[in-house]
Amino acid sequence: MQLGIVTPIVNLNPRFESPAWERDGTIADVVAVAREAERLGYGWLSCPEHIAIPEDVASVRGGRYWDPLVTLSYVAASTTRIGLLSHVVVLGYHHPLEIVKRYGTLDVASGGRVVLGVGVGSLRAEFELLGVDFDGRGARADDALRAIRASFGQSTPSYIGTHYRYSGLLIEPSGIDRHLPIWVGGRTRRSLRRARQLGDGWIPFGLSHAELKAMLDQEATLEEGATLDEGGRAGDGARHFDIVLAPEPALDPLRDPEAAATTVASYAELGATALNLRFRHRSRDHYMEQMAAMAEVTAHASGPG
Repeated sequence: MQLGIVTPIVNLNPRFESPAWERDGTIADVVAVAREAERLGYGWLSCPEHIAIPEDVASVRGGRYWDPLVTLSYVAASTTRIGLLSHVVVLGYHHPLEIVKRYGTLDVASGGRVVLGVGVGSLRAEFELLGVDFDGRGARADDALRAIRASFGQSTPSYIGTHYRYSGLLIEPSGIDRHLPIWVGGRTRRSLRRARQLGDGWIPFGLSHAELKAMLDQEATLEEGATLDEGGRAGDGARHFDIVLAPEPALDPLRDPEAAATTVASYAELGATALNLRFRHRSRDHYMEQMAAMAEVTAHASGPG
């Protein structure tokens, strides 16, 4: 089971109580957490994207969102191995080549550590603020995903799709020429199907254990005997596909390692290949102690006996 973290400080989610150190934290705190996560063997840390949150929905969505590219770039310069996950870039806010250029630059600068988390977006007011069409965003996002896949790591990309088409351009840097892992976010069955068809993983949010079970069970039933490779690679049995789940409520492996181990096992039964973790914490030191305790929990769970 791979482990990553929902990075503290960079986003304050109103569904979870934030202690004073997190509310007042700085980039130095983020770097300290990132370095400790790397030392402990965590696979990634994440940063979400929103440009501007309307005041009337901030109580639900939160109001603090550090820019993911700036944040992950700073972390990249302060670490050497840990993955850099955008969770998530809203596809409708950017041209695909903008994403390729910006995250491709980060990929080159970091030595190939970018994990591109993407989503369709659901905040109409933010789309309108940016002058982007809200309706039809799903089909446009699908085409953007195909364009990104065709262009990442290619200095002279060419693409013809339903919403985007380009050729005769030089994009340098555009990322290391490798298979970029793309994880698709969302909380609907359509997001899971999009991930299966066009991505390398699904990283949902805001879904209970029961909701995840129902959705994943139905998807497994639909996939039996089906080939879903229209515009993507779903149905290719040789392809690794990650299911990256976020246990709720936040874990407290220091206080109750058995409960944490039970949670890991229950999400593994759902089909999770990786967990994006939140912890109960009261200080930066306590947060890092929780990371260490969780690493020990999963090490014991996967060890002999």
